[in-house]
Amino acid sequence: MTAENRAMRELREIFVELDALLKNSDVGGELASRGVNTSLAIVAADALRAYLEGDRERAAEDFDTVAEEIATRLRASQRDRGDKNGIS
Repeated sequence: MTAENRAMRELREIFVELDALLKNSDVGGELASRGVNTSLAIVAADALRAYLEGDRERAAEDFDTVAEEIATRLRASQRDRGDKNGIS
């Protein structure tokens, strides 16, 4: 087995572990308490995996989805805080 194959196999194994961790309810609860949406985190991890595997098209699409969702949620959160503070 070449070093590149071994390296890629190790990367794939890490992403399998990361996916399992992100789907773990304890981890999900901890991330949620920090305002992290685990579904978006999984998509972000999938995007990175796709990029590392050379699938730039899928990576770009997934990263775009994650960026749009985070930005939308951030704006909504800021709006909500503004409303609570009497700011419109």
